[in-house]
Amino acid sequence: MAAKAKAAVSYDESKIKTLSSLEHIRLRTGMYIGRLGDGSNYDDGVYILLKEVVDNSVDEFIMGHGKQISVAIKGSRVSARDYGRGIPLGKIVECVSVINTGAKYNDDVFQFSVGLNGVGTKAVNALSQEFRVVAFRGGAWAEAVFSRGVLKSQRTGKGSKEPDGTLVEFVPDTEIFNEYTFNSEFIEKRMWNYAYLNRGLTLIYNKQKYHSSGGLLDLLASEVGSSTFYDIVYYAGNQIEFSFTHTSNYGETYFSFVNGQYTSDGGTHLSAFREGILKGVNEFYNKNYSGSDVREGFTGCVAVKLKNPIFESQTKNKLGNAEIRGWIVTEVKSALITQLQVNKKLAKALEEKIINNEKLRKELSEVQKKAKEAAKKVSINNPNLKDCKYHLDADGEKGELSTIFLTEGQSASGSMVSSRDVYTQAVFSLRGKPQNMYGKKRPAIYQNEELYNLMEALGIENDTENLRYGRIVIATDADYDGFHIRNLLLTFFLSYFEELVVSGRVFILETPLFRVRNKKQTCYCYSLKERDEAMAQIPGNEVTRFKGLGEISPAEFGQFIGKDMRLLDVNVKSIKSVPETLDFYMGKNTPERRAFIMENLI
Repeated sequence: MAAKAKAAVSYDESKIKTLSSLEHIRLRTGMYIGRLGDGSNYDDGVYILLKEVVDNSVDEFIMGHGKQISVAIKGSRVSARDYGRGIPLGKIVECVSVINTGAKYNDDVFQFSVGLNGVGTKAVNALSQEFRVVAFRGGAWAEAVFSRGVLKSQRTGKGSKEPDGTLVEFVPDTEIFNEYTFNSEFIEKRMWNYAYLNRGLTLIYNKQKYHSSGGLLDLLASEVGSSTFYDIVYYAGNQIEFSFTHTSNYGETYFSFVNGQYTSDGGTHLSAFREGILKGVNEFYNKNYSGSDVREGFTGCVAVKLKNPIFESQTKNKLGNAEIRGWIVTEVKSALITQLQVNKKLAKALEEKIINNEKLRKELSEVQKKAKEAAKKVSINNPNLKDCKYHLDADGEKGELSTIFLTEGQSASGSMVSSRDVYTQAVFSLRGKPQNMYGKKRPAIYQNEELYNLMEALGIENDTENLRYGRIVIATDADYDGFHIRNLLLTFFLSYFEELVVSGRVFILETPLFRVRNKKQTCYCYSLKERDEAMAQIPGNEVTRFKGLGEISPAEFGQFIGKDMRLLDVNVKSIKSVPETLDFYMGKNTPERRAFIMENLI
């Protein structure tokens, strides 16, 4: 009966809705700012709101107006003040509330802007319970106050002594973002990126100053420290700036930007930069080195300025402009050759590194060959991997959604395998604890059957370019053994595949520790505090403590890996801190580590 009633609902003119642009932003928030989140992730929505506002101020600096931007966050209230030209007073309401309104369509006013579609500030307005903008121009001023995109008041005046510029204040809407907090560490990282990408600009966040005179040279130095084979190579042209060096780390690590926007997924500018480096090396040395030999241990930054950047989404994580490849390859190649011709010490050190990489690759290929032969014997019926249909390296947007869960044993993965989405979710079951690989040379991971099978499942046994899944999720029990396995896996990834962590591919799954329920109500709790609150709210409750993932039934488990899945990002403050951190926690036992454990033992 219910099915018939549903089928009988008419589809006519009355069912067609037209939303205002601001209503659409609130209804389809993800299209404009990506994920919502609670502030615990660098890319959560509250930080994107801040970015959209600061981007406008940075655009003023790029066009030669205003050298300082002040940002302050007090509680949930955010303010940003620049000293640019200020929004034209007669258009202040339209510029922050009407989609497709702005000066960034005019190349005479903004040439290399991040926000080209007239949406950014409007999205902030629509998604804020309080939004205030004040523009100052030549002693006159105009103010507009909104709530959830609706204009509440506006004023104008003259005789202000405030310097020209724009002030924006907003409070993210709790109806959209629910509970959230701002992480100062994430904001500080953004401020430094703005400073590195805009030499001469000063940003002040909560009274702390951020300024860089060296641009991407400073950025890379802050990331790699002094553990390099040669001094950082740096070049700055009219539309491209880059820096690079080689370190003792494995793999490749990149930081790429377009018009000041961090493109975490790279794009055509990054692939052209990599190609230019390879061509420059081979032309200068008159050799035919492979890309893997040239780029093993390579860490680089590249930033380009484009008039019409084409991003794959509103959140601008990947650049799609195909026409820029040619000039980027040519300019990078030419700049590198010039530096190698001038700096003989650099030329010698770089070639030594490449030759050493080539030697290690040939040694490693023999180990890989043996590992592949051993793996073939079990790959026909490998019980460790329960694969999914779509993969990152073959299925486009559907592949980007693919996830592989790394679990500790068959029993732990049982419920997950039964309740997963077979199209986008795969499960790899580890056989107990993997070996601690800290301090071991790369051939060791190929000689370890368990880790080689894991690499093969991920598609990274040769390099990370063939990664098969969009997300790698470590799913271990919330007990001491589970935490130990988590640390061993993180050590593996950070030691040999650091670029997967830096690019935001590695996560940790959070599953509930407790279930509190009665006959009418069930609540899943992720901490002791949540359990105690649930016990106080649910009368006549029964409390279950989940000691492992295998104790959660398939019927229950589906919700914990569905659309509301809780994932913790694995990220590093800077890659130069990784060796020191791994050495302390996963290296040899030291008196310092013993003292740390005793001091923090609970």
